[in-house]
Amino acid sequence: MRILVSSLFAAGLMLASGISQAQAPGTRVRGEVEKLDGSTLMVKNGNDETVAINLAPNYSVGAVVKATAADIKKGSFIGVGARPQPDGTLLAVQVFIFPEAMRGTGEGHRAWSVLPDSTMTNATVSETVTRVDGANLVLTYPGGEQKVTIMQDANIIMAAPAEASELKPGTQVAMTANKQADGKLTASRITIAKPGAQLPL
Repeated sequence: MRILVSSLFAAGLMLASGISQAQAPGTRVRGEVEKLDGSTLMVKNGNDETVAINLAPNYSVGAVVKATAADIKKGSFIGVGARPQPDGTLLAVQVFIFPEAMRGTGEGHRAWSVLPDSTMTNATVSETVTRVDGANLVLTYPGGEQKVTIMQDANIIMAAPAEASELKPGTQVAMTANKQADGKLTASRITIAKPGAQLPL
C-alpha cells in the first residue's frame, strides 16, 4: 500500500508542477523512451533529439491513465487547462483528476504559460451537467468560480501507479530534470503514459 500511495503521489506531484505553474527551476522533458541503460534514461524528444537523463538514486515512477468526463464527480478536485471563450466560460484542453491526497494543490485560477492565451484552474467541482458530447462544470476555489465546458477531445487523465520496469522502449514519458554543474540532466520523478493515455502538456 505504501508503494501504491508513493507512486500515485509521485505522479500527482509531477503533474502538479505544471498544473499549478510552480516556478521551480528545471528543464521539462517529454518524449519516447529509447532505452534504460543502468541509471541513464535515453529519451527521444519532440524535436527528434535524444536526451540523456541521469536517474537519481531511489527515483520514483508514476503514471497517467485515460479518464472520461464521467470520472469527474461533484466534489472532485481537478486541474483544468483551458482557453477562455467570448461568453466568459472556459473550454477545457486538458483535465487532470487529482488523487484525494493532493486536494488543494495549487488551488486557484491563473494564466497557463503552456499554451498562448490559456488559463489553469485547480478547483473543486461544485456542479456537473453531463451531456452526450462532454460535460459542463462549475469549479469553485477561494475567492471565485469558473464555468468550464469539457468536450470529448479534451485530454482527461488521472494518476495511477507504475514501476521502473515499465520504462521500456517506446513508452511515452515526461519529467522535470535539473541541470547539474557538469551540464548533465538529473531527474527524480518520471511520469509515463499508460496505453490509451496522453501525457499532460
